[in-house]
Amino acid sequence: MSLARHGAGPAADLRALGSQVHPVFMLPPVAASAFGAVLAVSPRFGGDVAFAPVGLACHLVAVFFGLYTAHLKDGYVDFHVRDEDEDHSLTARGCRLALAGATVGFVIALAAVVAVAGPVAGVVTLPGWVIGYLHAPQFDTNPVAVTGGYPAGVALALVGGFYVQAGTFAPAIVGLAAVFLVALSGVKVVDDTTDVAYDGSIGKRTVAVALGPRRAREVAFGLMSVGMFLVVALAVDGLLPPSAALAAVPFVAVAALATRADPELATMLLIRGAYLFLAVLVAAVWLQPFAAVSLPDIGALGGYTYLATEVAFGTGALLLLWRAGAWAGAARTVAVCYPLAYLWDWYTLTVGVFAIPLRTGVELLGIPIEEHLFMLVVPAFVVGVHETLRGDDGG
Repeated sequence: MSLARHGAGPAADLRALGSQVHPVFMLPPVAASAFGAVLAVSPRFGGDVAFAPVGLACHLVAVFFGLYTAHLKDGYVDFHVRDEDEDHSLTARGCRLALAGATVGFVIALAAVVAVAGPVAGVVTLPGWVIGYLHAPQFDTNPVAVTGGYPAGVALALVGGFYVQAGTFAPAIVGLAAVFLVALSGVKVVDDTTDVAYDGSIGKRTVAVALGPRRAREVAFGLMSVGMFLVVALAVDGLLPPSAALAAVPFVAVAALATRADPELATMLLIRGAYLFLAVLVAAVWLQPFAAVSLPDIGALGGYTYLATEVAFGTGALLLLWRAGAWAGAARTVAVCYPLAYLWDWYTLTVGVFAIPLRTGVELLGIPIEEHLFMLVVPAFVVGVHETLRGDDGG
């Protein structure tokens, strides 16, 4: 009996099986596994770890079969069970046989991973298949599981690829896994806004179904913002090289374009933005172009250093308020916050909670003049951001 729904014979069966290999979705986890291996052998992360190509190959195969299982199961459920898709290349029997074959392939690869890198490597690798097999119809009925399944698979592939080479975990790799989990969850939420009505009719509980498309997009771009902040924070903290922060630039640029695109186009843009993010991150971590470059020291401004930063952020606040037309709201907020902030600032400075060495030395009402400006700039900046976002959302 043929495995394929269209055509007969071995060639048709092979084409049907090959149709379930989706490069757009398979590439990120496979690339993440390879990236983990790259990090492990990088002097900054893995020290004197020698590259183990056999270990990488075994882990890549395991990641592939975990993803292949997900695509087979998803296609089987969506077409043969839910009647959601218009067509599918495999018969129901073909799907079941292919699932069995993919599972056998994963088990063999998993055994090889354990043989090469130990049982912990197997424990990190196994969830990839579990997530893939349970994606439908179990995980896609829960907003958290349906959103985080694929991103969790990418994060685990990264950690697994690292562990197979290094035999240990590193704070940087865990931090990067968190970046991928959070940022890609945002992309997944946007993807799930493409078919809200139908998903709700068949019991899929995506974030878009649970919150509505508009709120879902807010959640999505919030998650992506947190993910980009995390990669910058890891670079600032020193867990990643400073150049790693550059990876956020292309993704943020693409995400900015996606904010005004329809769900389908936004998803396409964000997926490609994720590719760019990963590519720049790999190059930045491997090449470390800024390794010998020091941060500019604005402390050279001496007593005007603090004042200069306030001028910079104050200018940003003024531009935001001008764009949003929020002068009155900012004035009210500053008026309410200023007395409380003044007392708080005066007390903490008086008891020695903190000191401000790089200031002009000019004081007014018992505190540095710069602190008065700070209490004006910060609430104005917050109001400007809030009103700008609310205006962009049409609220």
